[in-house]
Amino acid sequence: MSWYVLTGAPGSGKTAILRQLEQDGFAVVEEAATDVIALAHASGQAEPWAWPGFAERIVALQRRREQVAAEHGQQTVFLDRSVICTLALSRFLGHPVSPLLAAEVDRAVAERRYGEAVFFVRGLGFVTPTAARRINQEDAAAFEKVHEETYRDLGFRLIEVGAAPLADRAEVVKRAAGMARGLV
Repeated sequence: MSWYVLTGAPGSGKTAILRQLEQDGFAVVEEAATDVIALAHASGQAEPWAWPGFAERIVALQRRREQVAAEHGQQTVFLDRSVICTLALSRFLGHPVSPLLAAEVDRAVAERRYGEAVFFVRGLGFVTPTAARRINQEDAAAFEKVHEETYRDLGFRLIEVGAAPLADRAEVVKRAAGMARGLV
């Protein structure tokens, strides 16, 4: 089973690429942080990222989603973010890294769960706010840098997915994944 992570700043287009890959027949794993935030908002909590335990909730949901994907035995799976992104988020927010988050990151790296490379989806130069995405372009660029540094610090190679039309970006991902595993 080959797992490929799409990462980058909020609003960079990762989820749109993931939707295209899903339409093209690939298995996908949804981003956990957005859903943790959305559930908190639905429960009347305005800023869940300020909670103690915010990262742990993301890690738990991400882990469950990855377990479900593993149980389905798909040959190729694309993930909208990973536990490494949760580490980057904690660093960006200035939160301490919890033992659960540290253990899950260590486990993912030791198992080479996500391979040696991740797709780094570069920002499009703007951020469209949503209920879960309350970040301006300047902060998104800073967050992008933290993501990049976090993945590189852990030994990952970044495959650049630059700003381009959606179909072109999805093709970059499919081609790189295919060349890496002989799928094309």
